[in-house]
Amino acid sequence: MEAHILPAFTEATKAVVDVRYEPTGLLLKRIEAGARPAIFVGITGSLEASTSKDDFDLTTFLPVAKSGIGVAVPPNASSPDIGSVDQLISALLAARSVAYSRNGPSGVYFSRLLRELGIAEQVDSRSTIVDQGPTAYALLDGRSDLAIHQLSELMLVPEAKIIGPLPHAVQHDTEFSAALSHNALEDSLAASLFDFITDASAARAYHASGLQSPDPRAVAGVQTR
Repeated sequence: MEAHILPAFTEATKAVVDVRYEPTGLLLKRIEAGARPAIFVGITGSLEASTSKDDFDLTTFLPVAKSGIGVAVPPNASSPDIGSVDQLISALLAARSVAYSRNGPSGVYFSRLLRELGIAEQVDSRSTIVDQGPTAYALLDGRSDLAIHQLSELMLVPEAKIIGPLPHAVQHDTEFSAALSHNALEDSLAASLFDFITDASAARAYHASGLQSPDPRAVAGVQTR
């Protein structure tokens, strides 16, 4: 969004967009504390469960993209095989340190996955927890030799080498949706921005950033303006 969609919007409208990039949970805390963004983009279903849902027109809630979880290594490191669950387990146990986040959806899921695989104690005893920003930065400064994050987040650090997604049997997709606030419904500029981030050209930009189109079944029946 930052590299393609927002510059295109600014070029077309001459309006500069003030954007806050944070995990969905932190964004919701800001909104609950009084922040009033014109548009919210976050994990599908998160806003409906928030105490601030009444500030938004949920009939505009539209799925825009989804992302699976991937694994990356330092730029010049060898690539362990993670094609199967057993191979993934071996790679995680062999790593000096695994970087992941406990704030975002990928990290919450990965933490649960480690417990389900029975290797949480071994991995977490030497893991690197990244509270904010791409976990792949921990590969560049030597803190870790494996990084787990959404594929789109790993791609934000081009120096890191993505070795693949998690095996299909343990993959987890996170879907993101956008919604307009009630105050923004009468704001033509906000409405134009909403159109920019939800149209077909935006979908192509999301795909180039490692995101996928949302499940068509999730879009069916969604009301738009």
